[in-house]
Amino acid sequence: MYPVLLQLGPVKVFAWGFMLAVAVIIAVVGIGRQLEKEGYQSDIAIDLILLTVICGIIGGRLSYIAIYEWADFLRDPWMVLSLREGGIQGLVWYGSLVGGVIPFLIYLRKKKLPVWPIADIFAPFVALGYALVRIGCFLEGCCYGKVTSSGLGVVFPAIDTYQRYPTQLFSSALNFVLFLILIWLYPRRKFPGQVFITYIIGYSVYRFIVEYFRESLIMVGPISLGQVYTLALLAAGIILYYFFKSNGNKTGR
Repeated sequence: MYPVLLQLGPVKVFAWGFMLAVAVIIAVVGIGRQLEKEGYQSDIAIDLILLTVICGIIGGRLSYIAIYEWADFLRDPWMVLSLREGGIQGLVWYGSLVGGVIPFLIYLRKKKLPVWPIADIFAPFVALGYALVRIGCFLEGCCYGKVTSSGLGVVFPAIDTYQRYPTQLFSSALNFVLFLILIWLYPRRKFPGQVFITYIIGYSVYRFIVEYFRESLIMVGPISLGQVYTLALLAAGIILYYFFKSNGNKTGR
């Protein structure tokens, strides 16, 4: 693994943080251009991206503590600020989703901007950003998979000496594919919200499958806790899709 990509004296460039920065820069440029094409001010891209990223990290961190480290938190509340080299210690994607969506909605409401058309613009770059950050996870050595004897196995030295599925790369590859699908769909969308909801459905399907290969700490019967959340997200996505498709989501909000 390469958690540190570059070191110049005391300054270190960490893999996870670097990939997050690349994802943010690409999103600012790509979303900004698309907003301009659709008649919106491009500078709202910076505001929304910074808000969603920062609040998303906070939401992901709090969710991780609530699920995995609650007892530790009760003993030492300051551990919520715990850092590791390269990034925040422990994040949960679903918490990041909620943490990012809330300020996104509040910002658009205050600016009196339509939610679903702008969410459609963001959706492909959410998938692309996720794909890039998962490469950072691979280099960092976190979010690894189960032990395997297949030819796909990779050793994560910081964990143990066993061959494990590189589920970070599985996630990255599938999200690159999802990005391409969403970019293709955007100019062909039939109703506001279609692209974003397709992202939610696509993410849910991919994540449910990849969870079978990930090292999961909490199981709920035969499936992981992550798969439980994924099924709930998938159900919500399907319901929203058919509701909006049937109603045409005429307001676009």
